[in-house]
Amino acid sequence: MDRSEFREHLFRVQDGLQLYARSYGLAASSGGTKVPVVCLPGLTRNSRDFHELAGFLASPTGGGHFVISLDSRGRGRSERDDDKRHYTVAMETLDLIAACAHFGVEKAIFIGTSRGGLILHHLVGLAPTLIAAVILNDIGPVIEIEGLLRIRDYLNAATGPASWLAAPRYLQSIHGADFPILRDDDWHGMARAIYRDEGGLPVADFDPAIAAQLHALTADMSLPELWPQFDALTGLPMMVVRGEHSRLLSETTVDEMKHRHPDLVTVTAIGQGHAPLLHLDGPRQAIAAFVRR
Repeated sequence: MDRSEFREHLFRVQDGLQLYARSYGLAASSGGTKVPVVCLPGLTRNSRDFHELAGFLASPTGGGHFVISLDSRGRGRSERDDDKRHYTVAMETLDLIAACAHFGVEKAIFIGTSRGGLILHHLVGLAPTLIAAVILNDIGPVIEIEGLLRIRDYLNAATGPASWLAAPRYLQSIHGADFPILRDDDWHGMARAIYRDEGGLPVADFDPAIAAQLHALTADMSLPELWPQFDALTGLPMMVVRGEHSRLLSETTVDEMKHRHPDLVTVTAIGQGHAPLLHLDGPRQAIAAFVRR
């Protein structure tokens, strides 16, 4: 199996909903010996975000890990939930526990991007023995309202790209100022990760009800902080990747995370905003070194 290959899985979780996942490399049942890596995408993103990183971590150069990348409920190829109230971090944490059971994972290194990282803050309270180590991608116990409002606005925009040809430039027009390091092929890759094809046109690959939950946000809203949950993680190996231009995770919050977890590995994704592409130079090498420890 080369880095571009993966296996596809469909399985049911605790309430009967069918979820989708990709796996890379050798599972323990097939002779794999390394601690598996489980990748959790952001609010409206999916397993395709991790394709290049997962392939790298599964390769001999990246450590030869068994890597699982999930589509959360309502995203990617996982089923949309008829009960929109189930699109919560609490329910998605239960889904993660069910996914680990399906794959026979007893302990893993978890990589959580944004929403995925919030799920890990909750996982430690429900199934702490599952966690070998944690990598938080541009997320922490404090979320900056400015960044969340920006996510609200572009996810709920009335327009989108008019064609696949226009999709990369459309994304660059929204995110380019925060991601000056990205090249043309990076924008094309982002478009392939975010959109699915419907009748030859790109369509955002998530249930619109997920983005609609953000409508109630206002600039003066006080968001709950997760310091108690973060403190429960501080006995574990942990890394945080922060985008240099992130509007969601502040340097002040990272400093406090470091104060509470002196062994925290901190990485800045130069030239990136929220949320950093982890397969690019810098984050990729730092993650490979971290999971190799």
